[in-house]
Amino acid sequence: MRESASTASSPSSSASAEPRLNRRQAAKVRTRQKVLDAARDLFAERGYEPATIRDIAKGAGMSTGAVFANFQDKAELFEAVLTEDMAGLAETMKNGAGDGSTRDRLVNALSAGYHGSIDQLPLFQAIVARSWFQPVAAETRQRAATRALTDVIAGILRDGVASGELKQDADVPLLTELTWDAYLSNYRRAAYDGWTVDQLADHVGRQVDALLAGARAR
Repeated sequence: MRESASTASSPSSSASAEPRLNRRQAAKVRTRQKVLDAARDLFAERGYEPATIRDIAKGAGMSTGAVFANFQDKAELFEAVLTEDMAGLAETMKNGAGDGSTRDRLVNALSAGYHGSIDQLPLFQAIVARSWFQPVAAETRQRAATRALTDVIAGILRDGVASGELKQDADVPLLTELTWDAYLSNYRRAAYDGWTVDQLADHVGRQVDALLAGARAR
């Protein structure tokens, strides 16, 4: 419904509106986003190590100084890209889950995740590789960035318990962890064995079957 003129201009409406950025602030936001977009392209193309700040700056059409004015180092830039992309991928998985059984919803969600990310394979390789060789604080931030994805998995499993499809005492946190680990490990199949999205979806379906076998209500 369209607002009336009096409603649109009311003090309470104005007070609750988001503050507008001035020209300098807006320019800073645009610059930061250009850096993020250029970094995302390079990380997705090359992975973490081969992507340099110099090349990222060149891709963004600015100096390395402008990059460092927005991000402390490449690690912080990678984390910012990861946070943005994982939020978008979580939405893709959530929307892709659809209706049906717990098994079907999980497989649909995970398959949607592969469809939405397979063209950024080096980025996912970098996520896995860096998880083994980074400070605890960075690992904590990376887990926070991927939590939106694991929350999608956990939500589907909790729905299965609530509907009676899964056992009431099903260990949802453990099943979530194992499902996420299986999903992530399959990117190696794409990277080293050339698996297609369809092959990944078929394989993750079998993995989900095995994981849910002991959790289904009899």
